Amino acid sequence: MPPLSYHLAAFLISAVVVILTTPIIRKIGLQTGYFDPPGGRKVHQRPMVRLGGIAIFLGTLIALLWVWWTGGFGILPPDKEYEVWGVTIGGLIFFLIGLADDLYGLSPQLRLFLQVIVAACAWHTGVQIEFLTIPFIGLVSLPVWISLPATVIWLVGMVNAINWIDGLDGLAAGVSGIAAVVMLIVCLFMNQPAAALIAAALAGSALGFLRYNFNPAQIFMGDGGAYFMGFTLAGVGVIGLVKSVTTVAVLLPYLILAVPILDMSAVIFNRLRHGKSPFKADNRHLHHRLLKAGLSHRLTVLFIYTLTLWVGSLALAFSGIPSGLAYAIASTALLSYTGWKVSRHARQQ
Repeated sequence: MPPLSYHLAAFLISAVVVILTTPIIRKIGLQTGYFDPPGGRKVHQRPMVRLGGIAIFLGTLIALLWVWWTGGFGILPPDKEYEVWGVTIGGLIFFLIGLADDLYGLSPQLRLFLQVIVAACAWHTGVQIEFLTIPFIGLVSLPVWISLPATVIWLVGMVNAINWIDGLDGLAAGVSGIAAVVMLIVCLFMNQPAAALIAAALAGSALGFLRYNFNPAQIFMGDGGAYFMGFTLAGVGVIGLVKSVTTVAVLLPYLILAVPILDMSAVIFNRLRHGKSPFKADNRHLHHRLLKAGLSHRLTVLFIYTLTLWVGSLALAFSGIPSGLAYAIASTALLSYTGWKVSRHARQQ
């Protein structure tokens, strides 16, 4: 099978598995009482099963196992093999942490402790941020005592960033799916096919889940799904792009995932500025602010999709992909049009 066929197969297999298993998981969740009631900060108006992350995880896992069984990963050098295992097994453990929280409820302190431990173990297997880009200097190799905390902050931060934007139907799944597709393309261009395979499987799972998660949603992904997607995106960014010894490649994951990163950073800054705990939930996220401005649920989600697509197209342009600049110009025009629609809609409220 040609190499690119494996990536297409991984995408399609994961999407089909998610589409087939999600209704079954939803039915089981309703029968067993594992659903999220409305009220408080919640936007939904009826009980919603929060176990959709199981389908996302299964879709990605089955797709990657098929690729591995058919030889799609090829013969990797030991260091690359450890990196791939670090991302896949780390994603599994993060999924289990999130699933445990969905089923039983874990304290924020315990969740953070477990996340840090798993991220540190992933660093030990080779999922490491080894370079830092300094303006006017370029790439600087990081010593272990900086590489470890930088990697842990990146992995744990992205896990929680994706979890925090999971506040509207289809928002986290769509943003993650778009980011995964962009990472797939960039990793292939950077000659990182193994990382691209993981991105392809994750993209298929995320976008397949939108069949049931887009407004009006039938099921939520829960912490299990958000943790799994957040860690996998962050891990692919590290092993597929950050490890490339070029200034542009090191910066690409942060650009591709700029929307959830900036949303989380702004929320933490606002909470600290008002003397509140950065981990105490509130209504300061971008999607909450857009809803308060009078936008509909769907328009809010589509606008944030457009933002994610825009920063992703900028990443394509900066990576040097042929026609990347054209994609960036087209997405900038789309963002401008969407922003105009959003501003017009808000003024009419």
